Amino acid sequence: MKEIPQPDENNVWRLKSPGGLDSPRSPRPDAENKYFMVSTDGHVQEPFDLWLKRMDEKYRDRLPGVAIDKQGDKFQKTEGFRPLRIRNIKFEGEDGLRNGAGTTPEGRIEDLALDGVDAEIMFPNKGLTIWATPDAEFSQAMCRVYNDWAWETFSDHNDQLIPMACVAAADIDGAIAEIERSADRGFKGLSLPCKPVWGAPNHEDLNYNLPEFDPLWSAISETGLPITFHVSTGRDPRTSRGNGGAVINYAVHSLAPTMEPIVNLCASGVIERFPNLRFGSVEAGIGWVAWALSAMDEAYRKHHMFVRPKLQGLPSDYFRANGFATFQEDKPGLDLAREHNLVNNYMWANDYPHHEGTWPHSAEAIERTMPELLDEERAQILGLNAARVFNIPIPERYRAFADVQAQLAG
Repeated sequence: MKEIPQPDENNVWRLKSPGGLDSPRSPRPDAENKYFMVSTDGHVQEPFDLWLKRMDEKYRDRLPGVAIDKQGDKFQKTEGFRPLRIRNIKFEGEDGLRNGAGTTPEGRIEDLALDGVDAEIMFPNKGLTIWATPDAEFSQAMCRVYNDWAWETFSDHNDQLIPMACVAAADIDGAIAEIERSADRGFKGLSLPCKPVWGAPNHEDLNYNLPEFDPLWSAISETGLPITFHVSTGRDPRTSRGNGGAVINYAVHSLAPTMEPIVNLCASGVIERFPNLRFGSVEAGIGWVAWALSAMDEAYRKHHMFVRPKLQGLPSDYFRANGFATFQEDKPGLDLAREHNLVNNYMWANDYPHHEGTWPHSAEAIERTMPELLDEERAQILGLNAARVFNIPIPERYRAFADVQAQLAG
């Protein structure tokens, strides 16, 4: 069993907890009455030379790499990002453990068990840059390489370690082919970029609200696979620099833009035309959801003279029926979940092994943020919602609970 070091002064806050929940179930990994828990956002550790070895030779000089300037400073170069200066940051203790975790399926399963997690939905790590180019065919080629590797690596554990198949949406014909190939293999979901065309907002670019994407939605609907939109996949999230830049970039340029594809699908009539399409934001939190649904409905009603198309329902109806959003720690969002009828739309994640996640202290984070929820509401958010959307089998040990039985029967 892996030994978890005691948190240093920068991480000791992670151990803070008000104590156990007033509930017949527990998030503690060693509890006999543990909740069934699915982390809906984890990140793989791709081999450093994955794309260099597998990409067509014509693309290799465009792959991410390291550049050295006249002063000898090193920069990470990626086609759609501004150059990032490489700094020698030393990760120690628990931060070091997170930084090097998750390299093998067996190691991941062990680490997740330490945190009480029964299954996880997985996304690229370094590979989130596969969408960082306006060249959709180049992006699609990188997606295919990632999908090949992910399936080779994790398919034997596809009920626990569940990678999303990555797709470059702007290459519509190529995207449809990759969606069909991924569904035939057995992938349980898809990951599309938050904007189909990488870069700053441009009204001339194709976007998901436009009918040009109807063939894509049709193909996805036929597979039955849910769509995920992960943070930082539409434009460079490192827009701000200088004082406060790390916080500004995370909150404003990484998390907030993930709202755009959700609103695109809810307000444009896409879900009316493709009512089986399921979609959600990943890692952007949930505190914004109740406000965004209200704002969409307000705009639909008050701007009725401008709105097209006219919908059969309100934009918020389409999110409640078909949408979801994942979070790590978001007490403001959780406190609003029941009032705004969103318990069935929220999914917890530990974001393993990222530092903004909760691994390996997820139980404490859950106890800090979910005390106001009912036991059955926690069960939905911690695992049952994800099992329903991503078709994840629920182990026998959890099937005595009434809410689990009801979901299995439904």
